[in-house]
Amino acid sequence: MATELVRALLDARGVHSRKLRRVLTLLGDDWHTLADLVRVPAVPRRTVQELLKALDVDLETSGDRFRIAPSRVAQYADLMAGADPGDPVDALVSRNTAHLRSLLADIADVPPPLSALDHVQATAETALKRALWLDAQYDLAGRSLVCLGDHDLTSLAVTAVNPDVEVTVVDVDDRLLEYVEARSDGRVRTLHADFRFGLPPAVVESADLVFSDPPYTPEGMALFAGRAVECLADPGSGRVLLAYGFSDRTPVLGLKVQQELQKLGLVFEAILPAFHRFDGAQAIGSAADLYVCRPTARRSVSPGKVGIYTHGPQSVEASGPSAEALAALVDLAPRPESSPPPRPRQPGWAEPVGKGAASLAVDLTADPGPWLLRTLLACSPGRMAALVANNHPNVSSAAGQAELTSLVDTRFALRFLRSTPDGKHCVVVADQVLAGTLDAGGLAVREVLMRAHGKLGNVWREALTTVLRITKREARDRIADHPDLEHRLIDLPRHRIAALLPLIRASAAD
Repeated sequence: MATELVRALLDARGVHSRKLRRVLTLLGDDWHTLADLVRVPAVPRRTVQELLKALDVDLETSGDRFRIAPSRVAQYADLMAGADPGDPVDALVSRNTAHLRSLLADIADVPPPLSALDHVQATAETALKRALWLDAQYDLAGRSLVCLGDHDLTSLAVTAVNPDVEVTVVDVDDRLLEYVEARSDGRVRTLHADFRFGLPPAVVESADLVFSDPPYTPEGMALFAGRAVECLADPGSGRVLLAYGFSDRTPVLGLKVQQELQKLGLVFEAILPAFHRFDGAQAIGSAADLYVCRPTARRSVSPGKVGIYTHGPQSVEASGPSAEALAALVDLAPRPESSPPPRPRQPGWAEPVGKGAASLAVDLTADPGPWLLRTLLACSPGRMAALVANNHPNVSSAAGQAELTSLVDTRFALRFLRSTPDGKHCVVVADQVLAGTLDAGGLAVREVLMRAHGKLGNVWREALTTVLRITKREARDRIADHPDLEHRLIDLPRHRIAALLPLIRASAAD
């Protein structure tokens, strides 16, 4: 009989049966999708499916929705007793309907998630819940919060709940940075970084609190947590807040992550179970815990491995490009005859790569989109050849190619060669543009692009003194009071680089 099968399943869960009883209660109340039955009680998909199978003939289906047959609900009343009542913090969310409506609109228009970056969208209720909890737990007014990655739009929720907190978002996704900056009307500062290659200097030792929802691999959690500690102004009083979830079917994965965090010297002040809910990630119950971590020391973080994600070419188990594709890459980046062919290398822009080299070959097959531009900004060869996937956003369309070209055309002339031996990759060849072909405005832009790791204000002034043969004071007078003068060009979101280059060009005009 189905009721006995369900009772046996609940008994097998022992002290952990409350969540499964809540699934049963949902099924007895109304129709629900499998996604609802996973997310609301935070139960792994496979566990929910086991319950649905145990219900057998007592279960009704309608499309993708399920419920217990109304005539059979009474038979399960005693099994529904003691269901998980849910998180009491959720009551705070229900009382902030205006903020919730705004976040629902924000999330509806956010750039689509990228599976290669392990994007799984948190619910609007979760983003608001994070903000309300932070505001209730900490004195945020006049404090600094850094969000390392923010596809969930936690930054927008925090500034809505408490407009007196200074929020900075650092992310590898230029689309997201542009969106957050526009949606916040500039209240949220945005900077670009791939944390495997370091942080923008402007956020190092700057924050009172750091929040992050990293990739749920041991490698990803360790890297993001380590960078979070580097962001704290005072590790003694600062806190690192992390979202992390694992299935109760695979506790060893949770152990590996917690061991990585402990290696960083992080103490778990609190772990709030199933605090975060997602539209997806059903293998872990569409939920993650909130880790409240206190650093015991500032530990250095070694350069991260490319493989930190669970999906795509940057996943832990990704195999990389074919040998034939790499050979084609090397052939298109020839060195002088007296030099050996270059070895394809992974990019890194904490420091310039390939400076002064005659040519450079770079394997960018794992590039989610931003690496190609950043590599062009970071290196100074006479020729660079980069191997990227055919579906790279700056390769796959004429518009994408034109956009990249417009950003670097004073520095490099680009060619896009899509015929590689494996048919899956494109070689982007960048040949140095000769200074003699450029006017004063183009030369000024070129000088700034060539020193993308310098502080923008200094580099811009020096470009003008070099190109126009004017004094530093005269150069300073030509530069507007731009908000990014204290940042490095390479740390700016793509849209701000695009907006900045015409200003540099104009500053060199007579």
